[in-house]
Amino acid sequence: MLWSFRMAWRDSRGSRLRLLLFLFSMVLGVAALVAINSFGANLRGALDAESRTLLGADLAFERSAAFPPAIAALADSLGGEQSRRISFSSMAFFPRADATRLATIRAGESGYPYYGELVTEPAGAAASYLARGEALVDGGLMDAFGVRVGDSVQVGTYQYRIAGRVVRAPREVNVSSIFSPRVYVPLARLDSTLLGVGARATYERFFRFSDRRDVDALVETLQPTLRASRVRVETVTEVQDEWNTGLDGLYRFLSLTAFIALLLGGLGIASSVHVFVQSRLNTVAILRCLGAPLWKTFAIYLFQSLGMGLVAGVVGGLLASGVLVLLPRVLGDFLPVEVAFRLQPTALLLGMGLGVGITLLFALLPLLAVRRASPLRALRVVEPAHGGDALRWLVYVLLAGAIVGFAYLQAPDLRIAVGYAVGVGVVFGGLALVARLITTLARRLVPQRAGYVVRQGLANLHRPRNQTLLLLLALGLGVFLLVTLVVIEDTIVGQFNLADGEGNPNLVLFDVQPDQLEGVIERVEARGLPVLDRVPIVTMRIQTVNGMAVDAMRMDSTLRDSLSWAHVREYRSSYRDRLIPSEKLIAGTFTGRVEGEQGAIPISAEKDVAEELGVVLGDTIVWSVQGRPVTTIVGSLREVDWRRLSTNFFFVFPAGVLESAPQQFVVLTRTAQAIEGAQLQADVVRQYPNVSAIDLALALGVFDALFSRVAGVIRFMALFSILTGLFVLASAVLVSRYQRAAETTLLKTLGASRRQVRGIMLVEYAVLGTFGVATGLAFALGGAWALARFVFEMPLRVPLGAMALTFVSVVVLTLAVGMLVSRGVYSRSALDVLRRAG
Repeated sequence: MLWSFRMAWRDSRGSRLRLLLFLFSMVLGVAALVAINSFGANLRGALDAESRTLLGADLAFERSAAFPPAIAALADSLGGEQSRRISFSSMAFFPRADATRLATIRAGESGYPYYGELVTEPAGAAASYLARGEALVDGGLMDAFGVRVGDSVQVGTYQYRIAGRVVRAPREVNVSSIFSPRVYVPLARLDSTLLGVGARATYERFFRFSDRRDVDALVETLQPTLRASRVRVETVTEVQDEWNTGLDGLYRFLSLTAFIALLLGGLGIASSVHVFVQSRLNTVAILRCLGAPLWKTFAIYLFQSLGMGLVAGVVGGLLASGVLVLLPRVLGDFLPVEVAFRLQPTALLLGMGLGVGITLLFALLPLLAVRRASPLRALRVVEPAHGGDALRWLVYVLLAGAIVGFAYLQAPDLRIAVGYAVGVGVVFGGLALVARLITTLARRLVPQRAGYVVRQGLANLHRPRNQTLLLLLALGLGVFLLVTLVVIEDTIVGQFNLADGEGNPNLVLFDVQPDQLEGVIERVEARGLPVLDRVPIVTMRIQTVNGMAVDAMRMDSTLRDSLSWAHVREYRSSYRDRLIPSEKLIAGTFTGRVEGEQGAIPISAEKDVAEELGVVLGDTIVWSVQGRPVTTIVGSLREVDWRRLSTNFFFVFPAGVLESAPQQFVVLTRTAQAIEGAQLQADVVRQYPNVSAIDLALALGVFDALFSRVAGVIRFMALFSILTGLFVLASAVLVSRYQRAAETTLLKTLGASRRQVRGIMLVEYAVLGTFGVATGLAFALGGAWALARFVFEMPLRVPLGAMALTFVSVVVLTLAVGMLVSRGVYSRSALDVLRRAG
């Protein structure tokens, strides 16, 4: 074994630089995995260390309505330090900018947060704003309207001086401020009219206990009483578990994405080792003639592959430190705590182990050729033996098992690991089939009328030691990852743009009370804007479904698992005598109006919520409408297009039933310009502070900003696969550079000009780039269609311009890399080429 190790070192002389160049395809994958696993360990450590700051208290009660007296008395009896807060959505009006924005209002008392801090600019603002009756405003919201500290914000009928801008708050992540900016105000100075009938508010009470009591055990005893009153309880343990579960999914996704780069690097290693071994078969034959055992000869190149894997692991681990510095910046807006960037020893060892393991496994396939090198090859050319090779099939099985095992390490769920491996196999297999098709067509269907340069360039696609498969995998996979993201982004954004079509409402005024309806409509019409609809909304809850009481199901542990979100949520339903354009009747008969007293009222249910409730046509649902029971029967099922900006509801009642119930209204209009919508909102909010508005143009901007953050994370991970693909592309060209030098020397001897040789290379790389990109685009369209169809449930939109730009850019990049790395091949002397070949 020592002899094999020494021979491996000696044999690598003159080829070490070339072998190191091959390693870069592995280095990026190792670096990504080490960085992400270190980040995951750091994140878990930060969550454990800052667990109390995730909740900001030891215990929290939450309810979608004011706490009943019994629960308030129970809370008082628990003792400790307590603080109340009410959270709801309302319009924030900034007089200085004469602008409004829908925001989340946090009206609280002093004390909370008990752990962590509300980080503001200036730093002392959080400590004094409650006592002074002032407000804290989300920094992004202030920047959007050019508002400064010292200006004022109006919520309801009250105005507050802005004491500071919010930078970070417990229980909040920065990205949430994009779609729901926060405004913090004193509970003692809250306009109570904002919490009237139909208001959607969350009532919270926070506790801190200094006696170190077992909060989880306490909650266990209180849970039956709290559940009966629809009070949600949160403890530090529960919040920490929720964050761990969600963030585990995040970095497992990132790890599996980086794993693609590692696999792609493995393919680059396999191709490099294949060409390297082919150039060493004569040396193997000589060693065999001198009496070297087969296993010792095989061990020489196995040691070289092991060394390549070790170097890739070490260099990748060192590079991971730089990647780890970037990750918190990329993911920081999605995290509830600050995360340090420390390289974890366990992650480093795992990454190095994966790098070595994948290198060895992918190198084994080409190394098997060493076993079949005949000693006669030292004297004359001997064709390698053909036929079945059981050991090769064993290596294939090991590779498949290793991929599943590596995936399982990153996402410890066997189903996910197998599914991931199958998905990767489908993409890789599809690209391999295309590569085989190209080589077959290039061999059989090349037109004889084509010029010599074209025919020779196409012949390079199927010549011995061709790089067609490797280059297609490198190009196709990178294009697949990026274009899938681009198509999905365009599909989702396109659906919102479609909803903003001519004639559709693009401004919604809601929370309009009955006595305010006519006044709001007058202000809309006074600006020359149409009132497209006025829709009543009635708040209600389900009492029973087919005779089974929801409250009884909540209290019965044997029935609790059969409850879904549809049973326990608060519904905002409407009544009307017609279907609207965003609805389609799929079963039953829609009843638009009922006259006089009758039994069960026929209502229309949205098909998905009916499935969640387990009801079909003819089933009975009893509702609690402000304490009054209303018995209904499912008379029809509807399919609702939720993408359209319209007043869509899970349940629609017929006219003639709910008109006397407490209700509020939604007014829909359409503005031609953004300034019209802004002026109308400011006008309505000044007169009716409780009325809120949603502007579709603003909603689209919010969505674009949020999706851009998410897309940025995905693009960051896709970058590793793309860079790996470029390294594989460059190394593949370098691998074949010496063979190309021999071919070029022969072509020069036969009279080929430098221009013809370059033309041959351009044809080869143009075909590879074209088919590689086309295949990646095809897989991207297939993947995007599956995501759009089964995940987002919307028709696919294809951004032809972006796809055309991708096609041209990647083909040009392939040509540039190929020609750049092949530069100087024509100029090499025949003697130098012959020496290297020998």
